[in-house]
Amino acid sequence: MLLGGIQTAVSLIYPPQCMSCGGLVGSDFGLCGSCWAEMYFISGTVCEGCGAPLPGEADGFRLECDSCLRYPRPWSRGRSALLYEGQGRKLVLALKHGDRTEIAYMAAAWMERAVQPLLGDNPLICPVPLHWTRLLKRKYNQSALLAGSVAKRTELEHCPDLLSRFRRTPALEGKTRDQRFKHLCAAIAAHPSRKERIKGRTVLIVDDVMTSGATLSACTDACLQAGASEVRVAVLARVTQA
Repeated sequence: MLLGGIQTAVSLIYPPQCMSCGGLVGSDFGLCGSCWAEMYFISGTVCEGCGAPLPGEADGFRLECDSCLRYPRPWSRGRSALLYEGQGRKLVLALKHGDRTEIAYMAAAWMERAVQPLLGDNPLICPVPLHWTRLLKRKYNQSALLAGSVAKRTELEHCPDLLSRFRRTPALEGKTRDQRFKHLCAAIAAHPSRKERIKGRTVLIVDDVMTSGATLSACTDACLQAGASEVRVAVLARVTQA
């Protein structure tokens, strides 16, 4: 009773706010109606390679988007929770660059729904790594926050330092696909003390955004070289123009 009274008092003093615009909402970690209307969640028929939405109905065969057909992925399957547009893009940028780490808690619920088809064989969950200099500057790895939250919600094994980015690469925003792949070539590898955890395992790599797939490809290659039996990927948002 006492705890309930304290929570009620706190909610009166600090009412829940929309995670995007700051407007009042009914519960913590939620969005107001206006912001929710500008979220483009992915559902229905999707690409098996990256989770991008596809027209039509699933026919029992593997379906892939034009991008995945043009550039075959080294991973087996992928899923995305939403499109990198509207309020979704705003939230991703706030999580990545705006110190809005609390967004990861809300976003993990969306990702949990999207990744259900990828959870067979109890995959080992890991994030896309940051180089230590960028981590020092940013203070956190947004992909690690998402991976940890998804692992907690799905009750799956999680290794936040399974992969290491041992070579610093330039920011990839604005780079072409070829430039992205060139910069990331041989930049990511399995952490030397974590290779035994990868051998023979299915690995699920988590990231915030997929554009060209260069970063996820580098991570997948690192896992496969370390002996992973299969690699799957899950991202919060997909850039469909890539």
